[in-house]
Amino acid sequence: MKDIRNFCIIAHIDHGKSTLADRLMEVTQTVSAREQKNQLLDNMDLERERGITIKSHAIQMDYIHDDQPYRFNLIDTPGHVDFSYEVSRSISACEGALLIVDAAQGIQAQTISNLYLAIEHDLEIIPIMNKIDLPSANPEDVADQIIELIGCKRDDILSVSAKTGTGIPELLEAILKRIPAPSGDLNAPLQAVIFDSTFNPFRGIEAIFRVTNGKIRKGEKVKFMATGKTYEADEIGILRLNKDPKNELLAGDVGYIISGIKDAKEVKVGDTITTVENPAEIALSGFEDVKPMVFAGIYPVETEEFEELRTSLEKLRLNDASLSFEAETSAALGFGFRCGFLGMLHLEIIQERLEREFNMTVITTVPNVSYHAFKKSSPDSMFFVTNPSDYPDPSILDRIEEPFIKAQIITKSEFVGGVMSLCIDKRGVITGQSYLTTDRVELSFDMPLAEIVFDFYDRLKTISKGYASFDYHPIGYQASTLVKVDILLNAEPIDALSALIHKDHSHNIGKRLCEKLKELIPRQQFVIAIQAAIGAKIIARETLSALRKDVTAKCYGGDISRKRKLLEKQKKGKKRMRQLGNVEIPQDAFLAVLKLND
Repeated sequence: MKDIRNFCIIAHIDHGKSTLADRLMEVTQTVSAREQKNQLLDNMDLERERGITIKSHAIQMDYIHDDQPYRFNLIDTPGHVDFSYEVSRSISACEGALLIVDAAQGIQAQTISNLYLAIEHDLEIIPIMNKIDLPSANPEDVADQIIELIGCKRDDILSVSAKTGTGIPELLEAILKRIPAPSGDLNAPLQAVIFDSTFNPFRGIEAIFRVTNGKIRKGEKVKFMATGKTYEADEIGILRLNKDPKNELLAGDVGYIISGIKDAKEVKVGDTITTVENPAEIALSGFEDVKPMVFAGIYPVETEEFEELRTSLEKLRLNDASLSFEAETSAALGFGFRCGFLGMLHLEIIQERLEREFNMTVITTVPNVSYHAFKKSSPDSMFFVTNPSDYPDPSILDRIEEPFIKAQIITKSEFVGGVMSLCIDKRGVITGQSYLTTDRVELSFDMPLAEIVFDFYDRLKTISKGYASFDYHPIGYQASTLVKVDILLNAEPIDALSALIHKDHSHNIGKRLCEKLKELIPRQQFVIAIQAAIGAKIIARETLSALRKDVTAKCYGGDISRKRKLLEKQKKGKKRMRQLGNVEIPQDAFLAVLKLND
């Protein structure tokens, strides 16, 4: 075990994690020149298109120092706040972390958040300043920020350029000397914790784990402790660019196991693997259950694809443990699933992956958050409201509480006014303001999660010209005055368009929602009344006029009563059509709420 080093790379989004991983693999000759390409570990089309890491990726590298071979297990992690669960799982499989800070941008919100995660797990931190070759790099100021943040010495900070390869050999040497080797007992019963898994259509589920104690051999009978099921280790091995089968993995190793499991429910991230012959008495502590922040309904366009959608979501959850879902029905959309996500980008990525990887065309309803509701009859018993259709009758409701978050925003001092007015507009309360440098400010706000779910992040980027970074964590629930706004089309409520909104904003949002739907719903042969209502009270209305044929075109002059008779006949037909006609709602109308500020 003294020859192994397990470490991950953590940083804010777009600070050069994946590029640094490319250079480390290149210098250690883990990949040949023919296989080398940019962001090599980002193997999803979606990751390469958007230029972001969505999944953690593990790879083993060989490093030789003073003629002595060493094994480095590297895990490249995402930087966006919506994928922080991936980061927390990766951190728990490591002894050290490379904390990367962009020499041009300095410390950002997610840098601080990820650093605290690593410190919580008692990891050895190696601070790295990346992109020192940029003309806009400011290494002296950024070094001062890092020293202030983690209390290290100036000599502890490594300066590298992942693009040109400057400083990479020194970094490899620092990893060897500063990150401790894994500790574990080779002779103890096997304990290996699963921190990721993927679905292979030909071989079943591939679980990725880290051996904490003991050893695992190929062909051995193993037991998954959470489900209590036993399997045979058909293949075990280490993760190179391609899987590299081995006969045995020892304590400290990171590897994969294939045992022909076909059912996605049988593998849980955070489960402990042990052997049947010499089982461990206790399971390793897994990962805390992630709490979804944003809820949205996902429905198949064709109702008969419901079971297919369930299978697709189960396979997707293997690869993304932070996704949660349960079946639900909607009067407008039929059978579907209520899904929980960590944020709006997470929702967008899941929807895109369903379409690309599983060929599922889905309708996504308006996203909302989870509320705590209390009835007057029993004020102490609480129930969850995750869907506007679950909202109880206000007359029996004692109070409703909504989730609040602590938002941390780091921006340039010139944008402080705009950022503050945005947060106050979103019902935020400022709790702290501190200057990191003369022109970089950290602002802290307590604000309702529901307010940041929609367009907050986009508007923050617009106000700060792309310079603000944003991070948040939940701080509990607080009582709030909320109302359920229903959307009616020709007096028919459309449950998929309902939303729970703060009372002060309900009239404004109801009015804007009606205007938006008027733009998006195609005109029909009859008049459509688009209304927003709170209970029985209509708070806004728009009228979508009918497409009309000119029935009087054939009348050239003559008696006016002839024209009137034709128009009356058309009017009766339109009235009958309105009673029988169904309004077709396009998919983009369901997400109209998100684009209210466009």
